[in-house]
Amino acid sequence: MSRPFQPAAPRLAVRQAALADLDAAASLFDQYRQFQGQPGDGPAARRFLRDRFERGESIFFLALDGDRGVGFAQLYPSFSSVALARVFVLNDLFVAASARRQGIASRLLAAVEAHAESFDAVRVTLSVARPNTTAQALYESRGWERDEQFFMYHRYPVVASH
Repeated sequence: MSRPFQPAAPRLAVRQAALADLDAAASLFDQYRQFQGQPGDGPAARRFLRDRFERGESIFFLALDGDRGVGFAQLYPSFSSVALARVFVLNDLFVAASARRQGIASRLLAAVEAHAESFDAVRVTLSVARPNTTAQALYESRGWERDEQFFMYHRYPVVASH
């Protein structure tokens, strides 16, 4: 008995995005911002990413299932004065709800790690919400270590009302 024909699943690819990928990247970025509790604003997400791409201010890895964007990771380059070396901040990591639990986040992290290694970075840093134990487990399974030495503080500038 022959099996029914099943088309091959599109191959997952993770690559560094370029300006030509702006539409796919901006759509995912807007979904990510909504996941983080912000209102949807596709045009603002697109402008923000376009500025980062055009100014070379971030490194954006895009996960594609065929030609459909399913996830991304965005790195911001920085430096450690103490280590006298490059570091990266993994500011954003997102996988679309329909594509979760397929190893995409792990593939994006592998791309981030390889990129940092290619620049001889001494560290990649990220922040994760305390309740997000799923993400914490993923990071720890890949060898990321929770910082037990330093507390993180923020100062939010007061914006004058107009």
